[in-house]
Amino acid sequence: MLQDYTLIGVLILIALVVPIGGLVASAMVQTRKPGLEKSLPYECGIDPIGKSWIQFKASYYLYALVFVVFDVETMFLYPWAVQFQQLGLFAFVEMIIFVAILTLGLWYAWKKGALEWK
Repeated sequence: MLQDYTLIGVLILIALVVPIGGLVASAMVQTRKPGLEKSLPYECGIDPIGKSWIQFKASYYLYALVFVVFDVETMFLYPWAVQFQQLGLFAFVEMIIFVAILTLGLWYAWKKGALEWK
């Protein structure tokens, strides 16, 4: 019974060691040289004009979220399209429902003006 969970334990161990190892390696390699330029909001060579804290319109975030949703849709559609012949009618109906839900979401976002770039 315990042997069935060995691979899961190895996966969890790797999932913990890789990010912690990356953080430790980064801390060991980095150089810390604080200075005036490092404390500026941007390191582009141009002094900031005005306040660095400005408000962005929520429509920019909504536009980005809609993009991410349809990017994820593409990620799900590609493997489905590759295996379309082997999946059968049930998988086809499921994908039609998935695309219909996303189309409904697109219609809602369009109606609310989330796709307007003003």
